Amino acid sequence: MKKPLPKSVENKMLSEYDFSKGVRGKHARSYADGSNVVVLEPDVAKAFPNPKKVNEALRVLAGIMRPQGRPS
Repeated sequence: MKKPLPKSVENKMLSEYDFSKGVRGKHARSYADGSNVVVLEPDVAKAFPNPKKVNEALRVLAGIMRPQGRPS
């Protein structure tokens, strides 16, 4: 059973929001199939200016790790 929301959270939706034509979970499957979200610690994130640079660094690291094998 869910806990009831505090009164301050309950009425945050504005009247102009219209979800009448929304579809619940419309993109959930494609998102789950094609994504792998990793949250970086703030100090690590400062070392990378954008996601492309993170991927480049991980590819280099993966290339170094492959020939040596994974430690057991």
